[in-house]
Amino acid sequence: MKKVFALLLVCLFVVVVAGCGGQAEKFPTKPVTLIVPWAAGGGTDAIARGLAKNTEKALGQNITVNNVTGGGGAVGHGAGLNAKNDGYTVTMITFELLSLPPQKLVPFTYKDYDLLMRLNTDPAALTVKADSPFKTVKDFVDYAKANPGKVNVGNSGPASVWHIAAGLLEEKAGIKLNHVPFNGAAPAVTDLVGGHIQAVTVSPAEVQSQVKAGKLRMLAVMSDKRDPNFPDVPTFKEAGLDITFATWRGLAVPKNTPENVKKVLADAFKKGYDSPEFQAFAKKAGLGLAYAPAAEFKTFLDKTSANTEAVMKKLNLTK
Repeated sequence: MKKVFALLLVCLFVVVVAGCGGQAEKFPTKPVTLIVPWAAGGGTDAIARGLAKNTEKALGQNITVNNVTGGGGAVGHGAGLNAKNDGYTVTMITFELLSLPPQKLVPFTYKDYDLLMRLNTDPAALTVKADSPFKTVKDFVDYAKANPGKVNVGNSGPASVWHIAAGLLEEKAGIKLNHVPFNGAAPAVTDLVGGHIQAVTVSPAEVQSQVKAGKLRMLAVMSDKRDPNFPDVPTFKEAGLDITFATWRGLAVPKNTPENVKKVLADAFKKGYDSPEFQAFAKKAGLGLAYAPAAEFKTFLDKTSANTEAVMKKLNLTK
C-alpha cells in the first residue's frame, strides 16, 4: 500500500512539474510591444504599424506600437536594447544603429541585439515644395552653389540616415547646405509642406502622399533604378550625380532572448510580412520590401556598417 501511495506521489509530482514546465515555455501569453525609435507618421512607423496589424493573428496576441523618440533614434533603440529579454518587447531597428556608434553617441551597436529579420530598404529622395523654383536637381545645385549654407534641408536627426544622404549630396555636388534636424522624417516633411524649410532628403515613401496630393515635388532618387511608384522621377545618376544611398529597417530583440521565443516571433512576423494584406499595404505606401532572415541580415549589417563609417569619416561626422 505504501509503495502504491509513493508511486502515486511520484506520478503526481511528474505531472505537476511537466504541466508547470509546459506553461512556463508557452509564448506569448500577453500582448507584445513593438518599439519604434521615430515619430508617428514616418516610414518606419508606417511599416511597423502595417506589419503589427497583419502579424497579430499569427502571433495570437495584440501588438502595440510604441513610438519612443529622441536623440536621433538613440532613445528608442536604447529602450529596446534594455528591455527584458523575454520576447515581449521587439524593436524596429533602423540605419541609425550604424551611424550613432561612430559618433560615440551610444554605447551599443547592432551586435548587442539578437536579430530577427530585415524588412525593407528605401533610397533617399530629394524633395521640395510643389511651388519651389527648383524644378530639377540642376536648379537646386546651381542655387546652392551661388548661396552657400542658405538652403535649409530637413532630416530625421543629427547624423541620421537622411542627414548623411544630404551630406553625400553636398560632397558629390560641391555645395554647402544648412541641415535642419527633426525627430523623424514625418515632422521634417510637415515643415517642408509648411514652407519652413526648402527641401528634405527622406525616402519616397515618406513624401508619397504629399507628392501625389500636389503639395510636394520629388526631384530625384538615390537609387540605381527609378522608383516604380514615381516612374517620371529620375535617379541622381540620370541627373548627373553619381549618388546611391538607402536606409533599411528590421526587427530585433534584447540579447540572449530564448531561442524558442525568437523562433515564435520570427515565424509570426514572417507570416505577417508574407500576408497579401501587408504586401498590398507596403506597395501602396511605396515601401521597398527586402526581407532577409537573421543570419543574412547580420551579414548585410556587417558590410553596411563598415561602408557607413567610411562615408561618415569623409563627411567629418565621426568622433
